[in-house]
Formats: sequence, structure tokens, C-alpha cells
Amino acid sequence: MCGIVAYIGHREVYPILIKGLQRLEYRGYDSAGIAILNGNLKVYKKAGKVSDLHNFAKDHDTSGHIGMGHTRWATHGEPNDRNAHPHYSQNGRFAIIHNGIIENYASIKAELQKRGHEFKSDTDTEVLVHLIEDIYENAHVDLDEAVRLALGEVIGAYAIVILSNDHPGELICARKGSPIVMGIGKEKGEYFVASDATPIIEYTNNVVYLNDGELGLIRNGELTVKTIENQVKTPYVQELEMKIEQLEKGGYEHFMLKEIYEQPRSIWDSMRGRIDASKGFLRMGGISEYENKFANAKRILIIGCGTSWHAGLVAEYLFEEFARIPVEVEYASEFRYRNPVITEDDIVIPISQSGETADTLAAIELAKSKGAMIFGVCNVVGSSIPRATHAGAYTHAGPEIGVASTKAFTAQVTVLTLMALQIARHRGTITDSRFHQLLNELEALPSKVERALETNAQTIEIAKRYKDARNFLYLGRGYGFPVALEGALKLKEISYIHAEGYPAAEMKHGPIALIDAEMPVVVIANKNDTYEKVVSNIQEVKARKGNIIAIVTEGDTTIKTMADYVIEIPETDDALVPIVSVIPLQLLSYHIAVMRGCNVDQPRNLAKSVTVE
Repeated sequence: MCGIVAYIGHREVYPILIKGLQRLEYRGYDSAGIAILNGNLKVYKKAGKVSDLHNFAKDHDTSGHIGMGHTRWATHGEPNDRNAHPHYSQNGRFAIIHNGIIENYASIKAELQKRGHEFKSDTDTEVLVHLIEDIYENAHVDLDEAVRLALGEVIGAYAIVILSNDHPGELICARKGSPIVMGIGKEKGEYFVASDATPIIEYTNNVVYLNDGELGLIRNGELTVKTIENQVKTPYVQELEMKIEQLEKGGYEHFMLKEIYEQPRSIWDSMRGRIDASKGFLRMGGISEYENKFANAKRILIIGCGTSWHAGLVAEYLFEEFARIPVEVEYASEFRYRNPVITEDDIVIPISQSGETADTLAAIELAKSKGAMIFGVCNVVGSSIPRATHAGAYTHAGPEIGVASTKAFTAQVTVLTLMALQIARHRGTITDSRFHQLLNELEALPSKVERALETNAQTIEIAKRYKDARNFLYLGRGYGFPVALEGALKLKEISYIHAEGYPAAEMKHGPIALIDAEMPVVVIANKNDTYEKVVSNIQEVKARKGNIIAIVTEGDTTIKTMADYVIEIPETDDALVPIVSVIPLQLLSYHIAVMRGCNVDQPRNLAKSVTVE
């Protein structure tokens, strides 16, 4: 959620901080600030956008070679200047930026107030920097030791960076439950710190990911990593696969539109090297290592949040149809707070684009404590979820900057399809002919998605007609039901129109009461075994004067006579329809949001990666 960027080295720090914060805007935020250490600490912060901060700071002294920046998504305290980060300590000699939540801040704050500390904000973060200062002054220890001791007293999640007037050549960071990546610069003694790799990729591709409960200390041009228990660790340096071009809009008006159009490539990248239909070849390394475990699984539990949960619903159909393994799909946020029945014979598949989703990480730890095998599906290499799981598969979709997931969904479903087919093959629950048919269908997906993107002009016309609607209903059956949920979520996220997704057969059990001449109803109505049933659902809507927008198989003539608008997609195997049918729904949501003047890439109140509860 919040964004962090910091630098220590030989370059002027201000341009690095501002550009880094701009790259982090996609995470969602409501204020921004920087601290620069040059003789003394200078803090500049403003509610609003990074551009507001830049306009404010450019008239002040921003010279220096060490500093840190932050974009805040409000948790404790409303979005305003005084609650923006960085925060000073009591004496002003320390400054902190923080992503996460300190759950026991109130009791710590009360104790510090008894000792004479005065607080200028409503945040939990300011309490932490006061605690660090209090320990530093009263225990007479080095700054890194004060930070370590303070973190031993707090409960909650954090990714922090600390600067101090008393230690002008030092930068300290630490993490627990929120990500921190440290970049090793090309010049000796040059280091970068960020909440993800996007702000630092143009400067270095050599990084160290801090693990939970670790602290990074940069002192005298050297990096030391230690645990909160004071155990020194050897930093593991990884090479980033990300390229700077992936973080630019590339001529598109918004990142979301760019990412919608990247899907033919991202879908292929998620399959590349894993299948060859001409040879009947399908192999995923992570699955192959655990094939017998999957083959003998009594149950698969899939956990995720938002769009990843919808991808998991598609996977439920895939695994049960082809691999014949019972599947349950759970919201990670609910799974972690009940007492689920989990056994050593279960396999848990957490799905996450960012690899940092707090609820999903907590659910993983719960499942691991019960002895389940965890197989992660994630997009971001080196993120927390791949490191917390026993095995997994990357989706290789590339960076997704738009808050509303598009290519992440189709890449996740593609990878989950490959998993289901490989397990089915190993279990002998799929015929050779069906297996080869689906491999051919998978290889054809990128070109079919290209054709689905050709509906763009049509979705613009539909958007013009319904941009002022107050409600939408999305209906689908079978594999179309999760697509209905995903289509409704996209519209809600970026256009702020209320929308709900339902199984089409459930319409008569309540939602039909909402149908009137003002209600647009989007129906996923491809040719399959339930086609006639969906046609009946459409007739029920039309009988009540509802407006039908139908996603149909190319060449369909029956629904064309009933629907107000028909969007044709290429004929696709029913199991793969979600990947193709979701494309026009993404486009429709995008164009409606643009026409309503909404901030498509940074919708209000939302963050790309939800790293706090």
C-alpha cells in the first residue's frame, strides 16, 4: 500500500526520491513526503499527490546525498499534512517512514507521554520513532541497536527506514509483514531502498530482499543484515528480471489500457517453455517436483483476495473437471480468522499478483502450521509469498502498474490451467485426445485474445450508452460465473458504479427484483452445455425491460435477436473461455471509467498491494 524509497550514495538524492515516488503512485496513497539529511534533517510533506509535494519542495533546500521518501495510504489519522510521513522524533534528530500498522501503539504512546513526549500527529508511526529515540537516549546504545530494541517491543507489521542527525552516514531499514528491497548501486557505497523494485530498477538490478524480522544497516558504505534477535545474516543478492520500459506507458493513455493490450504477450509468457502442443509436452517444474503429492491430495484449498480469488474460482472448475480433486476456494482474509480443518494431505494454493498480500501471507503461515503443502502462484519474483511457500509457479506477466488487475487475472488463470492439466495427466483422469486438444487450445489463446481486443470500438459505443448507469448486473454460468464476478469488480473498482456478479441461475432467487428499464445486465453467453439455460435467463431479463449486453461466441444469431448489444468473441473451449471473455469486460469498464472522469490507474481508496489488514 504505502510506498517507500530511500538512497545513500554520491548522487543528488532529491531527483531519485521524487522520481521514485512517482513510480510508486500506482500503489495507492493520499499524501507524500521526503526527508533529506544534509547537515541536519529537512522534512517536506504534503497531503495530495507527489506533484503537490514537488511543487512545495522545489522552493526549499533539497540538496544532499542521503534521504528517503514516502507515499502514505491513511490508516491511523486522516490524510493531511501533519499525518503525512516522514515523522520526526521528540527532539527532531530522528526521522522515520513506515508502511504497516503498529497494533500496540496506544499503550506505547501513553507510556511515552508519561515521560514527557509530545506528539504532533495521529499516527502510530510517530509513536515508533519516539520510542526509538527514547531507547537511544536512555539505554545509550548505537542507533541500529535502538531500532532493534524498539522493534522488539512493537506488535504489528512494518517496513521502516530511519535517518538521524547523529549518524549522517547511516541509513537503517527493517521489515516484518511489509516488503523491503535493498538495491546495490553500481558505485561503491551506493545503496537504494524501496518497498518494491519499481523506483530503483533504472539504477540497479542487483537487490537484496529483506526477510521478515530482518534489519538492514548501511554504515560507512557497507551493508550489514541482521535479525531482530541480533544474528548477522549473509545478504543474498538477486538479479531483477524487470526492465525500465515495462514501467512506462508506451504511448497509451493509462497503464490499465496498456496492460489490457499486453495480454496476448503476457499469456504467452506465462506458458513459454512450459508447453509444446506439437509434441504433446506440458511440464511445470514446481508441479513436477510434487506430482505424487498432488496425485494423492485429498483436497486442494485455494486462497486469494479480489481478482486472485476470482482466478481461484476458475481453478476450482479446472481442477475438479480434469484432475478430479475436490477444491475449496477461500478468501484469505476469512480463512485466517476461523479455525479451518487442514490436514497434511491437503495442498494449499495461495494466489497473489504482488506476492505481498498481508492476509494471504497470514493464511499461508496458518496452513503451514497445520502441515499442509503450500504451492504458490505469484507474479513478482523475490516477493514474500514465493519465499514463504514450499514450491510454486510464477505467472511471468511482467509489472502490473494499474491498480485494477487485468493481465494478472488472465496470466493466473493460464498458469492454473497448466497446473490442472499436468496433474490430470499424472493422475490419468484426462484422455489423451482431450489433453492434446486443450494444449492446442492453449497455444491458440494469444491470437484469440488479440481478436477479442478488436471489440474495443464496440465497447466504447456501449460505454457511451451506459456510463451514467447507477447499477450493473453481471451473469454467468459454469466457467462464466467467475468472469461475471471479475467483470463486476472491474467496473466497481475504477468507475465507482455499483455492480454485482451472480450465477445466472440465481437471478430468480433475488436479483431479478432489481431488473427494470434502467438496469444494464451483462451476460456471459458463449456456446456450451448451459447455453439454452442462459438464453432463458436473457428472456427473463427482457420480459422485465432490462438492457442486455451479451458476450457471445462468434457467429451466434439466437442471442443477437434478443440483446441490446452483442459482443462476439472467438470460439474457445469452455474451460478457457474465462481468459477470452474477460477481455471485453475489461475494456468496457475502462472506457466507462474514462468517460466518467475517474482516475483509472489510481482509483480512490484503493491500493495495488494490500500489505496491511
